[in-house]
Amino acid sequence: MSSRILSTNVIGIDDFMRDPAHVLSQAQGGTVAVFAHNAPAFYALTPARLATLLELEARLSRPSSDVSLDAQFFEEPAAAPVNVPMGKFAMYAGWQPDADFQRLAALWGIGLSQPVTPEELASFVAYWQAEGKVFHHVQWQQKLARSVLMNRNSQGGAPKRDVNAISEPDNQIPPGFRG
Repeated sequence: MSSRILSTNVIGIDDFMRDPAHVLSQAQGGTVAVFAHNAPAFYALTPARLATLLELEARLSRPSSDVSLDAQFFEEPAAAPVNVPMGKFAMYAGWQPDADFQRLAALWGIGLSQPVTPEELASFVAYWQAEGKVFHHVQWQQKLARSVLMNRNSQGGAPKRDVNAISEPDNQIPPGFRG
């Protein structure tokens, strides 16, 4: 078995045990690799070398600048995990896309300016429940993103007209009308 030796000073464990203080005083750099059975068993350090290494570690752990960045800008928002079946599954009532659905849709090239409304989600689930097709969770989310985008674009951004609404008659007479 090969191993990397991190010191130029190497000694057997029996020789080290006879006079450890003398071995360390003779070590260049204050480090000795102690071998047992032709492999490094441990490293022995002088107090001066240990102090140097600890000071170096402390210096490296301190920032080199007095500017500190707020950790809140680097944390991902903790979203509650969505419980989804493994593998392919048929659409079911209560299915929900992931909490970061809008970001995922953008990664798929579908920019949704607003989150999916409960009505849009209910319409999608009802349609695909009746179809009985099976897809993976990510595929369902991609279908939802495309469906929402197509529905929103087909309306031209205007709210959908209520077919049950009764229109108001126009009481003005157009110019030039003879009646």
